[in-house]
Amino acid sequence: MARVLTTFALAAMAGAAAVAATGCATGAGTDRPGPQERDRAQLERDLARLTPQPQVDCIDTRFRTISLRAIGDKLVYREGRNRIYVSNTNGGCEGVARGDMLVTRQFGPRLCRGDIAETVDRTARFPTGSCVIGAFTPYVAK
Repeated sequence: MARVLTTFALAAMAGAAAVAATGCATGAGTDRPGPQERDRAQLERDLARLTPQPQVDCIDTRFRTISLRAIGDKLVYREGRNRIYVSNTNGGCEGVARGDMLVTRQFGPRLCRGDIAETVDRTARFPTGSCVIGAFTPYVAK
C-alpha cells in the first residue's frame, strides 16, 4: 500500500511539473505589464507632477466628481486632473481593482479615516472583502 501511494505521489509531482512547464512555455515572451502594474506606473507618474499636502482625516464627497481606483492596498480618489487623494487601507478592498463596487456607510457628506468599506461583486451582489479607510494624503497641482 505504501508503495502505491509513493508511486501515485511521484506521478502527481511529475504531472504538476509538466503543467508548470507548459504554463511557463505559453506565457513566455509576454513582457507586457498587467493592469495593476500599469495602474501603479500611471499613479507614480501622476503623483510625480503633483505636490503632496499634509494628511487629512476626511474628504468631502458631496458635489464633487470623484473617481475611485484600488492599487494594491491603496484607494486612489481622483478629483479631476489636478487633485488626487491617496488612502492607505489595512487591506481587503483589493476587489475594487477587478471591478467590485466599494460600499461605504457615510454619516454625512464626508468619507473619513476609520470608516469601514466593503467590496461587493457587481453581478452576484455578494460581499468579497472589507477594509478600514486610512488617512488621506492630498496631492495637488504644483
